[in-house]
Order: sequence, then C-alpha cells, then structure tokens
Amino acid sequence: MGGVRTFLLAACILFSSAQLSAGVTRHYKFDITLRNATRLCTTKSIVTVNGQFPGPRIVVREGDRLVVKVVNHVRSDITIHWHGIRQVQSGWADGPEYITQCPIRTGQSYVYNFTTAGQRGTLWWHAHASWLRATVYGSLVILPKRGVPYPFARPYKEVPIILGEWFNADPEAVIAQALRTGGGPNVSDAYTINGLPGPLYNCSGKDTFKLKVKPGKTYLLRLINAALNDELFFGIANHTVTVVETDASYVKPFDAEALVITPGQTANVLLHAKPTFPNAAFLFAARPYATGQGTFDNTTTAGVLEYHNPNRASTKLPLLRPALPSLNDTANVTNFASKLRSLADDRYPSDVPRTVDRRFYFTIGLGTDPCPTNRTCQGPNGTKFAASVNNASFVFPSTALLQAHYYSQSNGVYTTDFPDIPPFPFNYTGTPPNNTFVSKGTKVVVLPFNTSVELVLQDTSIQGIENHPMHFHGHNFHVVGQGFGNYDPVTDPCNFNLVDPVEKNTAGVPVGGWLAIRFRADNPGAWLMHCHIDLHLSWGLKMVWVVNDGPLPNQKLPPPPSDLPRC
Repeated sequence: MGGVRTFLLAACILFSSAQLSAGVTRHYKFDITLRNATRLCTTKSIVTVNGQFPGPRIVVREGDRLVVKVVNHVRSDITIHWHGIRQVQSGWADGPEYITQCPIRTGQSYVYNFTTAGQRGTLWWHAHASWLRATVYGSLVILPKRGVPYPFARPYKEVPIILGEWFNADPEAVIAQALRTGGGPNVSDAYTINGLPGPLYNCSGKDTFKLKVKPGKTYLLRLINAALNDELFFGIANHTVTVVETDASYVKPFDAEALVITPGQTANVLLHAKPTFPNAAFLFAARPYATGQGTFDNTTTAGVLEYHNPNRASTKLPLLRPALPSLNDTANVTNFASKLRSLADDRYPSDVPRTVDRRFYFTIGLGTDPCPTNRTCQGPNGTKFAASVNNASFVFPSTALLQAHYYSQSNGVYTTDFPDIPPFPFNYTGTPPNNTFVSKGTKVVVLPFNTSVELVLQDTSIQGIENHPMHFHGHNFHVVGQGFGNYDPVTDPCNFNLVDPVEKNTAGVPVGGWLAIRFRADNPGAWLMHCHIDLHLSWGLKMVWVVNDGPLPNQKLPPPPSDLPRC
C-alpha cells in the first residue's frame, strides 16, 4: 500500500507551466493492470493504469500531438476516453465502447492518436467501458502555447485536484447486480481527493491529501470531478476562490465560497493564500449534491491545507472545516451556474451560433422496463429501472457504430429515426404518466456537416426529478438558457444569452427544469451524448449524433487506423 500512497503524493505535486516546450508529439504507454489498494481498512484489487491510482497525469501544450498505446492486461474489456478533447478528424480515438471503437480485449492493444489543436485548459481521461472509470482515470492538462499568457495573473504554482468515489466492493460487481435485479445499486463507501478519502472517515486519517502553501501566493487549483455517480460541492474553510475556467474554457472571473462540479466537469480556480501565517490549518472538502429519491453516499471527503512556516514550532494547529451547502441545495447550484459567462473578448470571442438550422427538444430522465418472465425484479412496482432520451433507451450495437457509419453499413447496426421531439407529450415536471415503460433501440440523429443546432434538454418527473449532467463527445456547446418547469418555446427564447454564454462539454440539466444549448456540427463522426452519472448511462440515458463529412478534405473523417480493435 505504501507504494500507491507514495505515487499519489508524487502525482499531485505542484508543477510549473514554464517547463514544457510546445508543438511536439508526446508518447505514452498505458498498461491496464490490477493492483492491490487499501482504503477504509479494506484491501482489494483494482484496475489501474501503470499500477497507479489515480492514473498518470498528462501535461502538454496546445497544439501538441498525443500518441498513447493502451495495452490491456486484465480480464475486463476496456477503452479510454479523452474527456473534452474534440477529436477533430480523429474520431477513432474518442474511446466510448461500441460507439467509436470495439473494446480492447485481454492481451490486445490500441494506439490513440490525436492533437490538442485549438484547446487549452484542464481536461481528463477515463475508462469508457462499464464502471471501470471508478479507478481508471487521470488528469489531462493542456497549457497555452509558449508565450501566450493566461487571461489572469500567472499563479505561483498549479495543483491538480481530482475528486473521486471509492467502493469497498468491486464496482463491476455492483453494476452487474443492479442490472440483473433491476433495482438501484449499492452506493459508494467514500469520496476521495486525489485517491485519498481523508480524515473524516473511520480508518482513513493517514490517507489524506495535504497541500502546503506560502502566505501571499496564488495557486491555480485544477479541479476534476471523476466521481462515478455524484455531483459534488467543493469548498475550502475560511477561503474564497476565484473561478476562471470551466471545462477548459475561460470564464469571466468571479469569487465563490463553494463550487458545484458534476461528474465529468472540470473547473480552474485561483486560491489566494492569506498574506500572513494563520494560526490554523484548513480542510478543503467535497460532499454530494443530490435531489433524487434514491440512496446516496452522503459523506464528506477532505484534504488539509497548511501554510508552510519554517519558524513555527511543530504544535498541532486547530483544523477548521468549510461550511458546504446542504445535500439538496438547488438554489446554491442555480446561483453558481448563473454566474458562468464566457470571456467573449477579442482574444477569446464567443462563437455561439446566432442562427439555427435544426431545433430539437429532448426529454431526459428515468423510466422502467418490464420484468422478464419468471423473474423477480427489484425496481418500481416489480419492474426494472431504465433511463432514456425522448423515451428511447439506447442499446449498444454489437459492432462499433462509427465503423458502420464510415463504411455505409448501418443496416442491422443502427437506425436514423431518433425522434426530434418527445413521442408522448405529457406534463414533464408534473404528475408522471401511468405508463413509464421506455422503448429500446440503437437510434441516431444524422446531421449534415456544419449544421447549427439548438437543443433543449427537458428533465422529467418519472421516478423522481433530479439534476442530470449531460456530456457531449466531439463538440463543445454553449449554454444559452435554463430554467425550471416545462420549457416554453414562445417565451423562454426571449431570455436566451447569445452574447457571452458559457462554453461547456458537460452541463447539468436543472432538477425539474430545462437546459438550452447551441452547437455547430462541424466535426464528422459519431458522437455520444449521455448523462455522466454512470448509473443512468448504464440504464440507457444516452444517444448518438452522426455528423456527415463536409466537402473539403479537412472536413472528412479519415479511414480507421489499422490496429482499431475488432468486435
């Protein structure tokens, strides 16, 4: 266990952006292996990259090319998704199983090859097969090109902080049992900061991430929520941070005592250390935001912020705790989201589409499946839990969807009749309908190249209303509006923000409300859009956009690489 903890501390040390050159190809090798790890006095075997938990941190510059060879040494199939990388003309490297590739089988390998052109900021990578991302994840930091400054004062140091989720049981067994019985899964046993639960859990005092800072210095904290199933509040006792980036897009800076970060999201914040040595140490902590009717891991993970003072005696300092929002504080979440605005200046203009070619209205939420004959199911009223978009619960094909699209062999793999609007209208945030069954299928929306799209995502009240963090592969989008209740297509667009809407790759659809986004379909390929709560993903809350080639050579999807895994 000592080796794992040593890596964790080493992997999360401060780093300086002055150390890297730019415009080069960087090679990595990811060996997928098993490793024993101990948390909460429980030792178990976990799936890791290079035996590390969390996995290796990748630091590159904008415009670099990444070549990562992934070799699978475990029994489980695996893929790696580079969360937030647009993958322009490299859709074969996006990673979700059975969408852009077949999984990497035991003993096989695959080389992910892509560039970071036009992107900078904090992103991350993770497994995109079943629930393996519970332990297979790491940070991906893209620094600006050399000579290009941040649009804020340069920090003294930079610190990656990954929020995660720990299961004493095998996460693969947890989701397998839930899918078999049709009920909700067992919840996690702890949250983690850089892989460590922290001092607020029993048997975990030594497994605590500590950050030492100098008085008067400014630190850039690169926050990532890698938790499997929970949105998290994050805050630091007696400190206010300045939010400067989200999902690798700069925002107009604003101060916050607490942030909310959904699974999949990232946020960069400036921590301004106090000018003099305080007579205390401080916890930075994370706990869940949850509004559904299910069971949640309502615990708190914490790390320790200490001020480095070589002249102070080694006496034990009082440890102060942050006052984080309560479990269901939707008002706090709404207030935080309302402050997110893109810079929209000369250097970083807002490119939100001002005109729209196609409009879509998607309902998202939970539903049910019938219980198979001669089975007993543990879902609502003896059914099985399910989830859907426009009542369509996505079924993975038996071959990679992108290959079928590229070779024009969609017959028997997918259909193109995904509904533009809900097929069964009802009061989406009121009394649920009597029939809560979802339909099953592998349906996609096909878009011509460069189509400008407006999409309204509507939460539904079936099986309880809750916030759904929706992630879009291959594209960023602009959040132009959001609200509570049912979306009104006549009045609500009057309040859309088309000046400086925040640019995201993952955004929460408000509990009992709606989210309006716009994007331009300028990236040929097959792109998954899904809830980043992995339980909902497993239940079918996902769909696929297929973007056709454009007329120019740089607007076409290249052929698949020779080592693309086969199904």
